[in-house]
Amino acid sequence: MAKRDFYEILGVGKNSSADEIKKAYRKVAMQYHPDRNPGNKSAEEKFKEAAEAYEVLSDTDKKAQYDRYGHAGVSGNGRGGFSSGGMKMEDIFSQFGDIFGDDLFGNFFGGGQRSRGGQRSRGIRGSNLRIKLKLTYEEIAKGITKNIKVKKYVVCTTCGGNGAKDKGSIQTCNTCGGSGQVRRVQNTFLGQMQTVTTCPTCNGEGTTVTSKCGACRGEGKLYGEEAVSIDIPAGVQEGMQLNINGKGNAGERGGMPGDLIILIEEEPHKELHREGLNVAYELHLSFTDAVFGIQAEVPTVDGRAKIKIPAGTQSGKIFRLKGKGFPAVNSYEKGDQLIHVNVWTPQHLSPEEKAMLDKLSHSSNFKPQPDKNEKNFFDKIKEMFS
Repeated sequence: MAKRDFYEILGVGKNSSADEIKKAYRKVAMQYHPDRNPGNKSAEEKFKEAAEAYEVLSDTDKKAQYDRYGHAGVSGNGRGGFSSGGMKMEDIFSQFGDIFGDDLFGNFFGGGQRSRGGQRSRGIRGSNLRIKLKLTYEEIAKGITKNIKVKKYVVCTTCGGNGAKDKGSIQTCNTCGGSGQVRRVQNTFLGQMQTVTTCPTCNGEGTTVTSKCGACRGEGKLYGEEAVSIDIPAGVQEGMQLNINGKGNAGERGGMPGDLIILIEEEPHKELHREGLNVAYELHLSFTDAVFGIQAEVPTVDGRAKIKIPAGTQSGKIFRLKGKGFPAVNSYEKGDQLIHVNVWTPQHLSPEEKAMLDKLSHSSNFKPQPDKNEKNFFDKIKEMFS
C-alpha cells in the first residue's frame, strides 16, 4: 500500500515552522497514543505513522530530501536504506518522549522518558554521525554493498556501556526508587491531576553510579573504530543522503546510539556525463567515417556497447540507447544513453589533401542540402535532456 504524504499525516503545510510541526505531531500522537487506545491496532499504526512523519519533517536535512524526492528520498531499504521505516514503539518513546512530557496530558498518560510497557529509558542517546561516500557511475548504476571503517564513539568494552567500575558500583536511585520517574499530584481547577516527570537525579535511568569506570570515566563510550556494511541502492544521485539507524556515535551509559548519515558523492567519469537518469556521450567521427558509415564502440555504465552509424550521418545527430542510463531509486524507471555525434574537421592539410578536397568541393554532393524533416539544434537539445 502506498505511503501517505507526511504533511497530510500531521496536517501541516510545506512552509510550516519547526514549532508548528512539533505541535501538530503532539496533537496527532496524543490522539492515537497507545495508553488512550489500548488494544487498538489501527490507532497504534497511526501513532507509528505520525512518529515516522515527524522523524523526517523535524530534521532539516531529511525534510529537504523528502521535499525534493518524496518517499524515495527517505524510505527504508534494508541496512543502508534512506531514513527510517517501520519504527518501533520503544524507539518512538525514547526519541520523542520529551514532546509528550511537555504537555499535561502527556505526563498524565506516561510521557517523558517512559517507553512502552512502563520500561524506563537508559542513558543518553548518541549523536548522529555524517560521512561522505564517493561512488563511480558503475556502482551507482548497479547498486553496491560498501564495507567501510568509521571512526566514532563506540561502547566501552570494559564496563559494557554502563559507565560503572563494577556491578557493585550501580545502585538504585534513592529519589525515584528505581522507576526513573517522579510522580506529583497537583491541585487544579479541574481537581487533582497526577503528573509524571523524569527523575532529575538519575535522568530517568533508575540507577546511579557510585564508582565510575576507569576506561571511559563513567561515560560508557570510547572513541574508536567500527566496520560498517552499507547497502547502496541503484540509482542514487549526488547530494542524496542515506540514513543507517543505530550506526552513529554510541550513547552515554547504555543510551541508544545515534544514526549514521551517508552523503552521496559522484566520482566524475572520464567519458560519460550524467543528466538526471540519462547518460550523455560525445562521439567524435572522422569526415570519412561520417560519409561511409561505421560500427562504433561506445562506453556505457554497463560496459562497452556497439552502435551502427549509418552513412551520411550529420554532425550534431543524437542516437539514443534505450534503457542504458541510470535506474530511478525505488522504481522501475530507467534512463537512456544519448550519443551526440561530432564530425571532426581536419585542421592541418597537406598540399595534396587540399587539392583533392578543392576538387570535391565543386561536386553537387558536397553542397549543403539539409533535410527539412531534420530536427534543428534547439529541438535536439530538448530531446537530449527530456
